[in-house]
Amino acid sequence: MKNYASRLHAAIREKGNAVCVGLDPRVNQLPAALLPTGLNPVELSVEEAAKLFEEFCCRIIDVVAPLVPVVKPQAAFFEELGPAGTHALANVIRYARSAGLIVICDAKRGDIGSTAGAYARAYLAGADPDAAVWGADALTVNPYLGTDTLQPFVDMAIERGAGLYVLVRTSNPGAGTFQDRVTDGTSLFEHVAKAVESLASQTSEGGGYGPIGAVVGATYPDELRQLRDIMPHVPLLVPGYGSQGGSAADVAGAFDEDGLGAVVNSSRGIIFAADQEPYRTQYGPDNWEQAVEAATRAMIEDLAEHTPTEKLR
Repeated sequence: MKNYASRLHAAIREKGNAVCVGLDPRVNQLPAALLPTGLNPVELSVEEAAKLFEEFCCRIIDVVAPLVPVVKPQAAFFEELGPAGTHALANVIRYARSAGLIVICDAKRGDIGSTAGAYARAYLAGADPDAAVWGADALTVNPYLGTDTLQPFVDMAIERGAGLYVLVRTSNPGAGTFQDRVTDGTSLFEHVAKAVESLASQTSEGGGYGPIGAVVGATYPDELRQLRDIMPHVPLLVPGYGSQGGSAADVAGAFDEDGLGAVVNSSRGIIFAADQEPYRTQYGPDNWEQAVEAATRAMIEDLAEHTPTEKLR
Protein backbone atom coordinates (compact mmCIF):
# COMPACT_ATOMS: atom_id res chain seq x y z
CA MET A 1 0.00 0.00 0.00
CA LYS A 2 1.83 3.09 -1.24
CA ASN A 3 -0.80 5.82 -1.60
CA TYR A 4 -0.54 8.25 1.31
CA ALA A 5 -4.26 8.66 1.94
CA SER A 6 -4.71 4.90 1.94
CA ARG A 7 -1.89 4.43 4.44
CA LEU A 8 -3.16 7.28 6.60
CA HIS A 9 -6.72 5.95 6.72
CA ALA A 10 -5.52 2.41 7.41
CA ALA A 11 -3.64 3.77 10.44
CA ILE A 12 -6.67 5.77 11.56
CA ARG A 13 -8.93 2.72 11.32
CA GLU A 14 -6.41 0.56 13.16
CA LYS A 15 -6.23 2.96 16.11
CA GLY A 16 -9.92 3.90 15.95
CA ASN A 17 -9.29 7.65 16.12
CA ALA A 18 -7.88 10.60 14.19
CA VAL A 19 -5.63 12.15 16.84
CA CYS A 20 -2.30 13.65 15.82
CA VAL A 21 0.17 14.35 18.64
CA GLY A 22 2.39 17.35 17.96
CA LEU A 23 5.99 17.02 19.08
CA ASP A 24 6.98 20.59 19.98
CA PRO A 25 9.76 20.33 22.59
CA ARG A 26 10.79 23.45 24.49
CA VAL A 27 13.81 23.64 26.77
CA ASN A 28 12.04 25.54 29.54
CA GLN A 29 9.15 23.04 29.64
CA LEU A 30 11.06 19.80 29.67
CA PRO A 31 10.04 17.60 32.61
CA ALA A 32 12.33 18.17 35.58
CA ALA A 33 12.76 14.41 35.82
CA LEU A 34 14.66 14.48 32.51
CA LEU A 35 17.15 17.12 33.58
CA PRO A 36 20.41 16.47 35.40
CA THR A 37 19.88 17.04 39.12
CA GLY A 38 19.95 20.69 40.06
CA LEU A 39 20.55 21.92 36.53
CA ASN A 40 18.61 24.94 35.29
CA PRO A 41 17.34 24.35 31.71
CA VAL A 42 18.93 27.62 30.53
CA GLU A 43 22.33 26.16 31.47
CA LEU A 44 22.04 23.36 28.92
CA SER A 45 24.35 23.42 25.92
CA VAL A 46 22.67 23.01 22.54
CA GLU A 47 24.08 19.48 22.33
CA GLU A 48 22.66 18.58 25.75
CA ALA A 49 19.30 20.15 24.88
CA ALA A 50 19.15 18.26 21.59
CA LYS A 51 19.76 14.94 23.36
CA LEU A 52 17.01 15.74 25.85
CA PHE A 53 14.63 16.75 23.04
CA GLU A 54 15.25 13.39 21.40
CA GLU A 55 14.73 11.47 24.64
CA PHE A 56 11.61 13.47 25.51
CA CYS A 57 10.00 12.94 22.10
CA CYS A 58 10.94 9.25 21.87
CA ARG A 59 9.46 8.60 25.30
CA ILE A 60 6.27 10.37 24.20
CA ILE A 61 6.24 8.18 21.10
CA ASP A 62 6.50 5.10 23.31
CA VAL A 63 3.40 6.28 25.17
CA VAL A 64 1.22 7.37 22.25
CA ALA A 65 2.17 4.87 19.53
CA PRO A 66 -0.30 2.24 20.77
CA LEU A 67 -3.04 4.88 20.98
CA VAL A 68 -2.92 7.25 17.98
CA PRO A 69 -2.14 7.02 14.26
CA VAL A 70 -0.08 10.18 13.68
CA VAL A 71 2.61 12.38 15.20
CA LYS A 72 3.74 15.78 13.95
CA PRO A 73 7.24 16.94 14.92
CA GLN A 74 7.67 20.70 14.55
CA ALA A 75 11.01 21.23 12.81
CA ALA A 76 11.56 24.76 14.14
CA PHE A 77 12.09 23.71 17.76
CA PHE A 78 14.81 21.29 16.66
CA GLU A 79 16.39 23.64 14.12
CA GLU A 80 16.74 26.27 16.86
CA LEU A 81 19.45 24.03 18.33
CA GLY A 82 21.48 23.91 15.11
CA PRO A 83 23.08 20.75 13.73
CA ALA A 84 22.59 18.82 16.97
CA GLY A 85 18.89 19.67 16.90
CA THR A 86 18.39 18.65 13.29
CA HIS A 87 20.14 15.35 14.01
CA ALA A 88 17.71 14.84 16.89
CA LEU A 89 14.77 15.61 14.59
CA ALA A 90 15.91 12.97 12.11
CA ASN A 91 16.23 10.44 14.90
CA VAL A 92 12.78 11.26 16.28
CA ILE A 93 11.20 10.86 12.85
CA ARG A 94 12.91 7.51 12.34
CA TYR A 95 11.90 6.34 15.80
CA ALA A 96 8.27 7.26 15.19
CA ARG A 97 8.26 5.48 11.83
CA SER A 98 9.75 2.37 13.45
CA ALA A 99 6.90 2.51 15.99
CA GLY A 100 4.38 2.28 13.13
CA LEU A 101 3.25 5.90 13.25
CA ILE A 102 2.48 8.17 10.34
CA VAL A 103 4.86 11.15 10.61
CA ILE A 104 3.95 14.62 9.35
CA CYS A 105 7.00 16.87 9.50
CA ASP A 106 5.78 20.39 10.17
CA ALA A 107 8.38 22.51 8.39
CA LYS A 108 6.16 24.69 6.15
CA ARG A 109 8.58 24.62 3.26
CA GLY A 110 7.93 26.41 -0.01
CA ASP A 111 10.18 27.77 -2.76
CA ILE A 112 10.61 27.92 -6.49
CA GLY A 113 11.69 25.29 -9.00
CA SER A 114 14.78 23.31 -8.18
CA THR A 115 14.81 24.53 -4.57
CA ALA A 116 11.33 23.14 -3.99
CA GLY A 117 12.48 19.90 -5.56
CA ALA A 118 15.39 19.70 -3.13
CA TYR A 119 13.09 20.23 -0.15
CA ALA A 120 10.75 17.55 -1.47
CA ARG A 121 13.55 15.02 -1.99
CA ALA A 122 14.94 15.75 1.46
CA TYR A 123 11.75 15.38 3.50
CA LEU A 124 9.30 13.19 1.61
CA ALA A 125 10.14 9.56 2.18
CA GLY A 126 6.54 8.41 1.91
CA ALA A 127 5.96 4.67 2.10
CA ASP A 128 9.68 3.82 2.47
CA PRO A 129 11.31 5.58 5.45
CA ASP A 130 14.71 5.19 3.79
CA ALA A 131 13.71 7.02 0.61
CA ALA A 132 14.60 10.46 2.05
CA VAL A 133 17.15 11.65 4.57
CA TRP A 134 14.47 13.05 6.90
CA GLY A 135 12.21 10.05 6.42
CA ALA A 136 8.80 11.71 6.87
CA ASP A 137 5.51 10.39 5.51
CA ALA A 138 4.25 13.90 4.85
CA LEU A 139 5.30 17.55 4.96
CA THR A 140 3.55 20.87 5.50
CA VAL A 141 4.13 23.32 2.64
CA ASN A 142 3.49 27.02 2.01
CA PRO A 143 1.72 27.91 -1.26
CA TYR A 144 2.38 31.65 -1.17
CA LEU A 145 4.76 31.61 -4.14
CA GLY A 146 2.17 30.00 -6.43
CA THR A 147 0.94 26.64 -7.63
CA ASP A 148 4.02 26.02 -9.79
CA THR A 149 6.08 25.90 -6.60
CA LEU A 150 3.85 23.11 -5.28
CA GLN A 151 4.40 20.88 -8.31
CA PRO A 152 7.83 19.50 -7.29
CA PHE A 153 6.31 18.48 -3.95
CA VAL A 154 3.30 16.94 -5.70
CA ASP A 155 5.52 14.97 -8.08
CA MET A 156 7.62 13.60 -5.24
CA ALA A 157 4.54 12.77 -3.17
CA ILE A 158 3.15 10.70 -6.04
CA GLU A 159 6.47 8.98 -6.73
CA ARG A 160 7.12 7.98 -3.12
CA GLY A 161 3.62 7.57 -1.71
CA ALA A 162 4.04 10.63 0.48
CA GLY A 163 1.61 13.34 1.54
CA LEU A 164 1.51 17.13 1.54
CA TYR A 165 -0.44 19.50 3.75
CA VAL A 166 -0.77 22.88 2.08
CA LEU A 167 -1.45 25.88 4.31
CA VAL A 168 -4.99 27.00 3.46
CA ARG A 169 -6.61 28.50 6.57
CA THR A 170 -4.29 28.68 9.55
CA SER A 171 -5.32 28.86 13.21
CA ASN A 172 -3.34 31.91 14.33
CA PRO A 173 -5.21 35.13 15.26
CA GLY A 174 -3.58 37.19 12.50
CA ALA A 175 -4.36 34.74 9.71
CA GLY A 176 -7.04 36.98 8.26
CA THR A 177 -4.59 39.79 7.44
CA PHE A 178 -3.80 38.07 4.15
CA GLN A 179 -6.03 35.00 4.02
CA ASP A 180 -9.28 36.97 4.19
CA ARG A 181 -8.38 39.37 1.38
CA VAL A 182 -11.08 39.22 -1.30
CA THR A 183 -10.33 39.08 -5.04
CA ASP A 184 -13.10 38.62 -7.62
CA GLY A 185 -15.54 38.07 -4.79
CA THR A 186 -13.54 35.21 -3.29
CA SER A 187 -11.23 35.23 -0.29
CA LEU A 188 -7.60 34.27 -0.72
CA PHE A 189 -7.96 31.14 1.39
CA GLU A 190 -10.82 29.95 -0.84
CA HIS A 191 -8.66 30.52 -3.94
CA VAL A 192 -5.94 28.40 -2.34
CA ALA A 193 -8.47 25.74 -1.31
CA LYS A 194 -9.75 25.41 -4.88
CA ALA A 195 -6.21 25.05 -6.21
CA VAL A 196 -5.46 22.37 -3.61
CA GLU A 197 -8.66 20.50 -4.45
CA SER A 198 -7.71 20.57 -8.14
CA LEU A 199 -4.32 19.02 -7.36
CA ALA A 200 -5.86 16.45 -5.02
CA SER A 201 -8.59 15.37 -7.41
CA GLN A 202 -6.04 14.89 -10.20
CA THR A 203 -3.91 12.63 -8.00
CA SER A 204 -6.57 10.70 -6.05
CA GLU A 205 -7.14 7.00 -6.53
CA GLY A 206 -10.62 5.86 -7.46
CA GLY A 207 -12.18 9.26 -6.81
CA GLY A 208 -11.32 9.21 -3.10
CA TYR A 209 -8.81 11.22 -1.13
CA GLY A 210 -5.54 12.17 -2.76
CA PRO A 211 -2.06 12.69 -1.35
CA ILE A 212 -2.47 16.47 -1.35
CA GLY A 213 -3.88 17.68 1.94
CA ALA A 214 -4.60 21.02 3.54
CA VAL A 215 -3.99 22.71 6.88
CA VAL A 216 -7.24 24.22 8.17
CA GLY A 217 -7.41 25.54 11.72
CA ALA A 218 -9.94 24.48 14.34
CA THR A 219 -10.36 28.09 15.44
CA TYR A 220 -12.57 28.87 12.42
CA PRO A 221 -15.24 26.14 12.60
CA ASP A 222 -17.66 27.68 10.07
CA GLU A 223 -14.91 28.07 7.52
CA LEU A 224 -13.67 24.56 8.31
CA ARG A 225 -17.05 23.14 7.26
CA GLN A 226 -17.07 25.36 4.18
CA LEU A 227 -13.59 24.21 3.20
CA ARG A 228 -14.48 20.55 3.72
CA ASP A 229 -17.17 21.06 1.04
CA ILE A 230 -14.76 22.89 -1.30
CA MET A 231 -12.08 20.19 -0.91
CA PRO A 232 -13.83 16.79 -0.97
CA HIS A 233 -10.67 14.94 -2.12
CA VAL A 234 -8.34 16.63 0.37
CA PRO A 235 -7.26 15.10 3.70
CA LEU A 236 -7.18 17.83 6.34
CA LEU A 237 -4.68 18.53 9.09
CA VAL A 238 -6.51 20.50 11.78
CA PRO A 239 -4.39 22.41 14.30
CA GLY A 240 -5.77 24.64 17.03
CA TYR A 241 -7.53 22.06 19.21
CA GLY A 242 -7.06 22.43 22.94
CA SER A 243 -4.44 24.99 23.94
CA GLN A 244 -5.30 27.28 21.02
CA GLY A 245 -8.99 27.27 21.88
CA GLY A 246 -10.53 24.87 19.38
CA SER A 247 -13.01 22.32 20.76
CA ALA A 248 -14.02 18.87 19.53
CA ALA A 249 -17.31 20.32 18.31
CA ASP A 250 -15.36 22.93 16.34
CA VAL A 251 -13.47 20.26 14.39
CA ALA A 252 -16.46 18.01 13.64
CA GLY A 253 -16.92 19.58 10.20
CA ALA A 254 -13.49 18.40 9.08
CA PHE A 255 -14.59 14.76 8.83
CA ASP A 256 -16.64 12.87 6.32
CA GLU A 257 -19.60 10.76 7.43
CA ASP A 258 -17.30 7.79 8.09
CA GLY A 259 -15.03 9.73 10.45
CA LEU A 260 -12.22 9.90 7.90
CA GLY A 261 -10.64 12.69 5.88
CA ALA A 262 -8.90 14.54 8.71
CA VAL A 263 -6.51 14.36 11.63
CA VAL A 264 -6.72 16.75 14.58
CA ASN A 265 -3.50 17.92 16.19
CA SER A 266 -2.78 18.69 19.81
CA SER A 267 0.72 19.56 20.93
CA ARG A 268 1.10 21.40 24.25
CA GLY A 269 -2.12 19.99 25.66
CA ILE A 270 -0.67 16.48 25.46
CA ILE A 271 3.11 16.64 25.66
CA PHE A 272 3.08 19.11 28.55
CA ALA A 273 -0.05 17.72 30.21
CA ALA A 274 1.78 17.31 33.53
CA ASP A 275 1.98 21.12 33.76
CA GLN A 276 -1.81 21.49 33.47
CA GLU A 277 -4.81 20.63 35.58
CA PRO A 278 -6.23 18.12 36.26
CA TYR A 279 -3.13 16.12 35.30
CA ARG A 280 -0.71 18.15 37.42
CA THR A 281 -2.61 17.23 40.59
CA GLN A 282 -3.31 13.65 39.53
CA TYR A 283 0.19 12.69 38.43
CA GLY A 284 2.72 15.30 39.53
CA PRO A 285 5.91 16.21 37.64
CA ASP A 286 7.60 12.83 38.11
CA ASN A 287 4.82 10.92 36.36
CA TRP A 288 4.70 13.09 33.26
CA GLU A 289 4.41 10.11 30.90
CA GLN A 290 1.25 8.98 32.67
CA ALA A 291 -0.10 12.50 32.23
CA VAL A 292 0.68 12.31 28.50
CA GLU A 293 -1.21 9.05 28.22
CA ALA A 294 -4.20 10.36 30.17
CA ALA A 295 -4.40 13.54 28.08
CA THR A 296 -4.17 11.52 24.87
CA ARG A 297 -6.96 9.20 25.95
CA ALA A 298 -9.08 12.19 26.99
CA MET A 299 -8.68 13.75 23.55
CA ILE A 300 -9.60 10.49 21.83
CA GLU A 301 -12.78 10.27 23.92
CA ASP A 302 -13.60 13.95 23.36
CA LEU A 303 -13.39 13.60 19.59
CA ALA A 304 -15.40 10.38 19.64
CA GLU A 305 -18.16 12.10 21.59
CA HIS A 306 -18.43 15.20 19.40
CA THR A 307 -17.31 14.14 15.90
CA PRO A 308 -17.97 11.33 13.38
CA THR A 309 -14.80 9.58 14.57
CA GLU A 310 -17.10 7.62 16.87
CA LYS A 311 -17.78 5.44 13.81
CA LEU A 312 -14.13 4.34 13.74
CA ARG A 313 -14.54 2.29 16.91
